[in-house]
Amino acid sequence: MTEWYYSDAQRQQHGPVGPGELAALHTKGLLPADTLVWREGMSEWKPWREMMREVVVGGLPDDPRAEALVKAAEAAPDDGAYRPYAIAEASPYAPPQARVDETSNVVAGGHVVYAGFWKRVAAYFIDYFVVTAINYAVMIPMMVVMGVGLGATGGSDNPFESGGAIVLVVVMYLLLLAIPVLYFAWMHASGNQATLGKMAVGIKVVRGDGSRISFWRAFGRLFATFLSSIILFIGYIMAGFTERKQALHDIVCDTLVVDKWAYTDHPEWQREELGVVTIVILVLAGLAVFAFVAMIAAMGAMMAGGLR
Repeated sequence: MTEWYYSDAQRQQHGPVGPGELAALHTKGLLPADTLVWREGMSEWKPWREMMREVVVGGLPDDPRAEALVKAAEAAPDDGAYRPYAIAEASPYAPPQARVDETSNVVAGGHVVYAGFWKRVAAYFIDYFVVTAINYAVMIPMMVVMGVGLGATGGSDNPFESGGAIVLVVVMYLLLLAIPVLYFAWMHASGNQATLGKMAVGIKVVRGDGSRISFWRAFGRLFATFLSSIILFIGYIMAGFTERKQALHDIVCDTLVVDKWAYTDHPEWQREELGVVTIVILVLAGLAVFAFVAMIAAMGAMMAGGLR
C-alpha cells in the first residue's frame, strides 16, 4: 500500500497514512487544496489539488461525492495562501507562516539517522581549530600594523594614549566575536548545510521537516547555544538522550542534526556508526585534553613546591 505524507500550517510533517485515510481527510474537508503532500516515487512535494484525483477517486471508487469533491477543490482559487486545517489549526495570534517551498529537494518518508552527541563533539573540535586559525590569520596582521603604527609615531609607553590604537583594539575584539558567528551561521545556511567540521564527520543541520535552514535561523541557533552552556552544558548533553538527538538550542530553534544523506534520494547511504573520522578526532581530542590537564597539574605541583 502506498504511504502518504502531508505538511500542516506549521510546516510539520504528518504521516505515513494510507490513501483511504488521506481521502477521508479530504472528504471531511480537513485537507485544503494547497496542502503539500508526498509519497515515495515523487521527486518533490506537490499541492494536494494536483494529487487528489489519484487518491480520492481511486480510494473511494464507489462514493458518488468523490468526483464532485475533486472538481470543487480543483476549482478553488490558488492564491498561494496556506490555510490551516483542523488537526493543526494555526493560532489567530501567530505571525504569518511562509508556505513550504514546492521546489524543495527534501525527500521525506525515509529512515533518518540523527547525529548523536559524539559526532557533534568531533565536529565541534574541528570547527574550533578552523575558527581559531581564521582568528589568528586576521589578528596577527592587525597587531603587526598596530605595532608598526605606534613605532612610526614614536608613541609613549602606554599604547592606549593613541586614539587609533584604541579603535584598532575595539575592531579586533569585534572581529573575534563576528568571525565565529558568521562562520557558523553562513555555513549552516549554505547549500552544504554544514560547517567544515560537520562535513568531515558527515552530518548536517536541517529544519524539523528536513528542509534547509535560513541564515537568520542559523544565526539565532548560534546564540541559543548560550542557553545550552549556562546550565552547566546540560543543553549540549541532551543531544545524547532526546528522541531525535536534539540539544536544547535545537529544540528552541526547531532544528535537527542528521546524517548528510538524510532527507535525500539515498537514505540507504546513511551511517549509524561513528565512522573513522569521528573516532580519530575524538581520540586526538581526548589526548589533547589529557595533555592539557597534565600540564596544569604539573605547573600546580611546581608552584606548590616553590612555595615550600
